[in-house]
Amino acid sequence: MSLPNIIKKHTYADYLTWPENGRWELINGLPYDMTPAPSTEHQRISRELVLQFARYLAGKTCEVFYSPFDVRLPLTQENDEEIETVVQPDLAIICDRSKLDKRGCKGAPDLIIEIISPATAKKDMQEKFLVYERSGVKEYWLVFPSDRVIDVYALNENNKYERTGLYQYPDKIKVGILTDLDIDLGLVFSKD
Repeated sequence: MSLPNIIKKHTYADYLTWPENGRWELINGLPYDMTPAPSTEHQRISRELVLQFARYLAGKTCEVFYSPFDVRLPLTQENDEEIETVVQPDLAIICDRSKLDKRGCKGAPDLIIEIISPATAKKDMQEKFLVYERSGVKEYWLVFPSDRVIDVYALNENNKYERTGLYQYPDKIKVGILTDLDIDLGLVFSKD
């Protein structure tokens, strides 16, 4: 197993050969190292979001998954080995179970949440934003821990992201793809 060449374009076939002790993403063929590990604050926010979604989704069709979990985003119908975008979102809600396999998810999740850190901000707000939009992720949340804010985007009728809300502690977010679920930011951003 060898580390990826960061200036060469890669595919999922290359990605599968990289050492398992590292965490990588592949966006439009370019590798991104996902170290260092997430902060304590990041982990607390992620845990609370997972708990709220998991409680609601128990016994329902949709499922919540959290990093590390590979989401392969093909451009068309290419084989797995040819895919050039593999991401590990902080959270992904997937309602179409046919997209799930032993390697993770192949195709666009219904909702993706990324928790922004200084090291990932540009990638999450620019590269991933465009990739998720192009791939058809219906709803995309950007979580800003230090500001205790979540910026929510949803695909419009032209398949472009449109901001549907900017929420802050202690608001509740009505989930666009799950209209009878509210996420409690008082709990998400709790310091306790």
